[in-house]
Amino acid sequence: MSPLIRVLRDEAETVALGDALADTLLGMEDEITRSGVGIGLRGDLGAGKTTLVRALLRRVGVTGRVKSPTFSLLELYDVSRLHFHHFDFYRLKSPQEFVDGGFAEWFGPRSVCLVEWPERAGVFLPRLDCEIGLELLDSGRRAVVRADTLMGERCQHRLTEILTRQA
Repeated sequence: MSPLIRVLRDEAETVALGDALADTLLGMEDEITRSGVGIGLRGDLGAGKTTLVRALLRRVGVTGRVKSPTFSLLELYDVSRLHFHHFDFYRLKSPQEFVDGGFAEWFGPRSVCLVEWPERAGVFLPRLDCEIGLELLDSGRRAVVRADTLMGERCQHRLTEILTRQA
């Protein structure tokens, strides 16, 4: 499946992508309840990864403070039948810290794992279903969504449909 590419001109368009991703995941709640879903978020510091996740969490119904897990490494949110896990592995010094922290246990049925800096967990990170790369441009950013599994393809397809309807 070809990647989905969107130019996000400002923060509002990053938030809109987060909203559309939330709608995608909520529309797949039954599937995620059975198998879970993992989404990697890549991009330089300041590329908008946390902004995207914060928008997604607000859209799915999180009303309290949504903070970046840069120091805690993991923030947990239970919404409907799903458990949203926001990871930020920027501060991992080695992939072994992923193992030592017991982070793999959070991946599985009912789990939506949103992983910033997934490469820092190395080979220990369970296979992610899709990846969203955010690249800073002179004005705004470019988002590239790539599916890596059948579940990721279904996610990307549904996200594309939602974004097409919004355009």
